Amino acid sequence: MQILKSVDENVNLLILGAGWTSTFLIPLLKREQIKYAATTRNGRDGTIPFEFDPRSSDTGPFEILPLAETVLITFPLQGEGQAKHLVSMYESTHQKPDNSKPHFIQLGATSIWTAPKWQDESSPYERNHSRAIAEDELMACSEGAVLNLAGLYGNARQPRDWIDRVVKSKSDLKGKGALHVIHGEDVARAVVALHRNFTPKKRWLLTDMHVYDWWDLAQDWAIQTLQRAESDIDQGDIPIAKIERQRELLNWVGELMVEEGVKALPRDTSSVGRALDGRGFWKTMRIWPIQGRIR
Repeated sequence: MQILKSVDENVNLLILGAGWTSTFLIPLLKREQIKYAATTRNGRDGTIPFEFDPRSSDTGPFEILPLAETVLITFPLQGEGQAKHLVSMYESTHQKPDNSKPHFIQLGATSIWTAPKWQDESSPYERNHSRAIAEDELMACSEGAVLNLAGLYGNARQPRDWIDRVVKSKSDLKGKGALHVIHGEDVARAVVALHRNFTPKKRWLLTDMHVYDWWDLAQDWAIQTLQRAESDIDQGDIPIAKIERQRELLNWVGELMVEEGVKALPRDTSSVGRALDGRGFWKTMRIWPIQGRIR
């Protein structure tokens, strides 16, 4: 296991913003013996205290960072100027003996693709989207790469827990089409793969290569909960209100299928709106997602 002992050491990978993704990435880096350093705002858990201020020209926060082969930016950069500022501040305070430049990887979002059809990394995107503007700038000023991530899940963050937040009514459910996700472990594997096989000025779309149907998921999760309730109700493990909620969801799915002429679930991909094709990255890196379908 190789970890950073001081900020004077060089590292293979520097994580700017050790948040949720790092809970999967750091264990993988340790297993792969990739020397790393990570930052947080308050320097918790042995990380380097660092906060990016796009309005500040103070080099101090950057000077304490180690020199890295790859710099992973996990927090969102927005609009014009931020990516260029971060890159210039880091590069001006970190010079390699051979004058080579570090590789920058930005974690982005798939929300920049909005067309209600099949999309891949080469598809037109919303160029005026604030995230897209910053990503384009990063690729232009540093020849960096971008991993645009589908919905993140893993450990305590589970898609089945999202439904109460996004579906408040039958009308909400009617409007829900496709869901795309990527597990934290596969995000970590993608970061390591891109670190080892860097693709300059390239934007990638990262999914688990499934297109999920919200109606199908809502029905399946409701049935699972009700089946568990049948065996656990005497112990009071599942509140009555939650049981009623699952029955309501089941009714809504059935009614919508009749009303919309849907003969079976999951619905055909062509009828659930935007569909993301995530094969490109995995094919290029010669690895494939290992998490399978969400449950």
